Amino acid sequence: MQKIENAFVEANKWALILLLAAMSCIVFANVALRYTTNFSIYWAEEVARYMMIWMTFLGAGLTLRYGGHVAITNLMDLMPRKGQQILRTLIVISLFAFFAVMIWVGYNYAMRMRFQMTPATRIPFAYIYAAIPVGFSLLAIHLLLVVRSYIRDNRFEEAAEAGDIAGSLSA
Repeated sequence: MQKIENAFVEANKWALILLLAAMSCIVFANVALRYTTNFSIYWAEEVARYMMIWMTFLGAGLTLRYGGHVAITNLMDLMPRKGQQILRTLIVISLFAFFAVMIWVGYNYAMRMRFQMTPATRIPFAYIYAAIPVGFSLLAIHLLLVVRSYIRDNRFEEAAEAGDIAGSLSA
């Protein structure tokens, strides 16, 4: 099971790395062409924007996994250990409920947009809006994988580069 989880996390990381690399190359090429030849790639800005949307939704799960999202813990810090665990359990239940609603709403929205095409690339907007249900599904999976240690010990996943990942993805 641990090998499957590690492969899942690595696939998520590599998807983000590849999206960022591709987006950077597209934007750099467009800027370089614009200033050197006065020619602009007509689809570059649109594709870069859609890649940024996908990176946001794909990276949110990893950021959650490593505890990189903003958390206000004043109330929890005042509570006894058992009260903290109960509060964290309620938070997790609320998060799963929110993720389920967003998966459903995101899927419905993406399906409604399947006939509308993007201006430059002429691909259905459903592919862009599919980032919503995919991203929230990944959020749910990442939360499911760290939920026990979070509820029991208020601990998130730790890795050698976890701080770097959480900081760079949420920044």
